[in-house]
Amino acid sequence: MSDRERFYSVEQVAERLGLHVRTVRNYVRDGRLPAVRIGKQYRIAREDLETFTGRPMSAPEEGAERPARHTEASSIVEVEGVDARTADRLSTLLTSAAAARGFGERPLRVQTVYDPDRARMKVIVLGGLADTARLFDYIEGVLAS
Repeated sequence: MSDRERFYSVEQVAERLGLHVRTVRNYVRDGRLPAVRIGKQYRIAREDLETFTGRPMSAPEEGAERPARHTEASSIVEVEGVDARTADRLSTLLTSAAAARGFGERPLRVQTVYDPDRARMKVIVLGGLADTARLFDYIEGVLAS
């Protein structure tokens, strides 16, 4: 089967477009997305899918590997008994480390909150596992000094 003659199942179309399977079936039933019924399943031609989306669809290569697994950590660190100077130093270090990301690297988000009345600081980190662990090392280093 040539690349232009490729047919997709409703499930494949839903995955490629980031839609729910039911949404794609509704598009087919409403006539907005042309499809051929083969047995009890719909098949959508590549050309019809490209017309529907308005952009070319690249065919997945046979035997192609799946994309790399994505992991992310969401963490809240509470620091008790910290003075304003240390909290400011820690906040500056963490936010600058998060901002110094290279182009194409996964984002690393850091937010800090300091309560001077309670001498308490909260650090919220969202990012990859290794980056989050590195920030924890920075926190430990500043607090240990």
